[in-house]
Amino acid sequence: MTPGKRKVAVVGVSLSDCGRVDEATPYALHAQAARRAVADAGLDRSVIDGFASAGLGTLAPVEVAEYLGLRPTWVDSTSVGGSTWEVMAAHAADAIAAGHANAVLLVYGSTARADIRAGRRTGTLSFGARGPLQFEVPYGHTLIAKYAMAARRHMHAYGTTLEQLASVAVQARANAALNPEAMFRTPITTDDVLSGPMIADPFTKLHCCLRSDGGAAVLLAAEEYVRDCRTPPVWVLGTGEHVSHTTMSEWPDFTVSPAAVSGRIAFERAGVRPDEIDVAEIYDAFTYMTLVTLEDLGFCAKGEGGEFAEKGRLTVGGALPVNTDGGGLSAQHPGMRGLFLLVEAVRQLRGEAGQRQVRKAGGRLPELAVASGTGGWFCSSGTVVLGRG
Repeated sequence: MTPGKRKVAVVGVSLSDCGRVDEATPYALHAQAARRAVADAGLDRSVIDGFASAGLGTLAPVEVAEYLGLRPTWVDSTSVGGSTWEVMAAHAADAIAAGHANAVLLVYGSTARADIRAGRRTGTLSFGARGPLQFEVPYGHTLIAKYAMAARRHMHAYGTTLEQLASVAVQARANAALNPEAMFRTPITTDDVLSGPMIADPFTKLHCCLRSDGGAAVLLAAEEYVRDCRTPPVWVLGTGEHVSHTTMSEWPDFTVSPAAVSGRIAFERAGVRPDEIDVAEIYDAFTYMTLVTLEDLGFCAKGEGGEFAEKGRLTVGGALPVNTDGGGLSAQHPGMRGLFLLVEAVRQLRGEAGQRQVRKAGGRLPELAVASGTGGWFCSSGTVVLGRG
């Protein structure tokens, strides 16, 4: 193949055990997810010459690669929060297309819930007080508070309502009810969301993601390996990445996320329009993230996210199924959840989602999906457009 011209496909995806996993270590969850993804692809592990990991070990991803018995010649340890995995997928796809790697394994695992339960750590309220953050931490700017302030700004600027935000959580739970792997499946109502304990105004508990254990893995490979795989390929059509800010005072507009840039770039490179997308997997640590990312990816105009979401469009049977596994609000959220978005998008395109499988007119499988991850407090974004066939 001519360097830079190879097509790149996702050939294997998997989750580790997720939800309440009290006995496993993060390394064990990495390994479990990795083994399952390689088995899903049907390729021999010897073809894997690229590896990407973040969030674990003193020398990530060196320690995790060693634990998995891999000796890669291409590595990536990019760490930009929840968008890490979409950005890593973009880097891996570029490397494979250029001939710098043939097959790249992306893997993540975390025991965030079990660690708190066992007293090994406490809930993370701040990312620290060094560097630019020193100017905000004294005023109590927790991670949740930053998202809450952004949500309030959107409500002030565009009239977005609490009920519209709550509808995002209600629809995520409706999707989770169809997913046997989801941590919470019992349906909820708008009143359930609004009447819950306040976490950071305007977010009550059900506006916020759950905390779970779990891991995920995705294997990307060059097109010449596809014929040896046991699963149909899902092609990487276009990617985009963007970083915006870390200090809130440097964020030009609280109602615009970096997905406005990463999404535009990804769609342009893929040669598709937002209205052609069949399934969207969007980072949802909080309900506002889903709403504003829908706007910034171009699924509706700026300020219309609330109205767009409240009409039931986001369910598996809706006009634009979003977070079909239940998302971070109901399925699982072990920390940097971006890799789970890619796994679910691929499963949907391959028709492997069971009861939550999205169908187009005539029962056809979806053809195009987008996975868009967000890191920090809308500090970074990575967007990947995927296509079937």
